[in-house]
Amino acid sequence: QVQLVESGGGLVQPGGSLRLSCRASGRGTSIVAMGWYRQVLGKQRELVARITIVGGTEYADSVKGRFRISRDKAMTAVYLQMDSLEPEDTAVYFCNIRDRWGRDDFWGQGTQVTVSS
Repeated sequence: QVQLVESGGGLVQPGGSLRLSCRASGRGTSIVAMGWYRQVLGKQRELVARITIVGGTEYADSVKGRFRISRDKAMTAVYLQMDSLEPEDTAVYFCNIRDRWGRDDFWGQGTQVTVSS
């Protein structure tokens, strides 16, 4: 079993920055990809960014150039640097991982990001 804990959310003004962190723990974890999703109540959860064990990255078009994902070499932590935040970025941000057996239904509890408008 894997445990994911996010931190770093908060309230910022448009144009501000936040850095989200997610740490993974648990015996038997073998993570091959880590990512960030976000969700607004009543809407679908969407992929924000993802990074693999070899460092490949993927970003939603809406955040390209503003957000940057990174990880530690052990694949036990993933970070999301968010710059030039916009009101449309307001959401609950969730950490997600995929293990080497292809399982990807592992989520943190979420951290709220609110950008005032």
